[in-house]
Amino acid sequence: MNIRLVGRMVSSILFVTEVFMIPSLILCCIDGDHDVAMAFLASMAVISLIAGVLFWFGRKREAHFSARDGFVTVALAWVCISLLGGLPFYFSSEIPSYVDAVFEIVSGFTTTGASVLPDVESLSRGVLYWRSFSHWLGGMGILVFTLAVVPANKNSGGTLYLMRAESPGPSVGKLTPRIRQTAMILYGLYILLTVLCVAFLLAGGMPLFDSVCTAFGTAGTGGFGIKNDSMGSYSPYLQNVCTVFMLLFGINFNVYYLLLIRKFAAAFKDEEVRLYLFFFAAATGLITWNIRPLMQSWGESLHHAAFQVSSIMTTTGFSTTNFDLWPSFSKAILLVLMVLGACAGSTGGGIKTVRMLLLLKELRYNVQRTLRPRTVRAIHVNGHVVDNEVIKGVNSYMAAYWILMFGSILLISLDEFPLESNLSAVFACFNNIGPGLGVVGPMSNYDCYSDFSKIVLTVDMLLGRLEIFPLLALFSRDTWSKKL
Repeated sequence: MNIRLVGRMVSSILFVTEVFMIPSLILCCIDGDHDVAMAFLASMAVISLIAGVLFWFGRKREAHFSARDGFVTVALAWVCISLLGGLPFYFSSEIPSYVDAVFEIVSGFTTTGASVLPDVESLSRGVLYWRSFSHWLGGMGILVFTLAVVPANKNSGGTLYLMRAESPGPSVGKLTPRIRQTAMILYGLYILLTVLCVAFLLAGGMPLFDSVCTAFGTAGTGGFGIKNDSMGSYSPYLQNVCTVFMLLFGINFNVYYLLLIRKFAAAFKDEEVRLYLFFFAAATGLITWNIRPLMQSWGESLHHAAFQVSSIMTTTGFSTTNFDLWPSFSKAILLVLMVLGACAGSTGGGIKTVRMLLLLKELRYNVQRTLRPRTVRAIHVNGHVVDNEVIKGVNSYMAAYWILMFGSILLISLDEFPLESNLSAVFACFNNIGPGLGVVGPMSNYDCYSDFSKIVLTVDMLLGRLEIFPLLALFSRDTWSKKL
């Protein structure tokens, strides 16, 4: 274990996090919120101190960087920014409980959008900005940003381990031979789409501050709104803009890169994207039909159905209406979409469409082998043979996923809330969605749960964002063994 290099990398990530607090500090000064400004200054001082100690500790680091180091760096970095990123909320007393402050910022960084705040409109603009910006920072990954602007070392293999540990999906590759260039391309596309989202929102008459914060939530597929009714009070045009951009940010960014280099055929033939769009169209159609009696017209039914399917499927969590009042059939579809999630390599959560694609292909293959035992066929995706290690990884992930999900449901059930609420709360947090059903529905929040349950759900959010294994590796005895 190259613990000194791990400490050096974590210090760089903490310094980056601290720098990104500056816009919130400036907003507080402009608005005259001096107490909140002092809270940000105090938070930055604490982060500087811890980052400085880690930087000093890693000054004599070795150059070698292994896969184990990559997993530990990513997991430790996310734990640190989670524990420290919520300090402005706590120091300003806008969220007086430290457990609640950590829950809120983890919900932001993991792009979950689950909140403990009953009245977000009472928050200062500085806190609202930091809360929304945490979505944008966590969407593509703060470590990916760090790799783009602050290369860790000259060992490209080491930086690829970091990328693989933080990026969502069963496998991660490089768009270009150099990993830093890959990170820069990903963030360039991310910034471009975010700017376009802001422009379309401004064109619909949304104020600049609202547009920026809403774009952060849309781009990161996070869902923190700056209004108590989420997106409900905005115009249908603005809601439609979010519908489209949530769907776009749920697509694998590698597809946008293929379009950028004019490989249109490869982009349009991507099997994961086609399945993702099929799920969106099918779910939208079924819900539109099912909720028609509740709406004034087919157009209104389609509008709300498309928005909520896009929001839940991409794990954003915005809402235009209280879908907790929809028929059971529609709520069941939304619950299934919570698990499916968006594409790998996007800012969305869930198990990812490509894993579902691989599971369906493997199921079909196993049925064929049952009927014809001598059949030997490889599983293909986009014309390429899928390595058996990837299939094993998907199966291991799904096993860990359901074990942790059921364990979490049992733990938070100690609070004696209805099963529907507990089930959807864990689904919503583990899959980084935000709103669930019942007491955690779109017009409610998570404040009703005990501190113990909030800690469980906070861990679930981190497990979901890091796709389980980096966080499990951090607390594994084998990780710290000198024999590996």
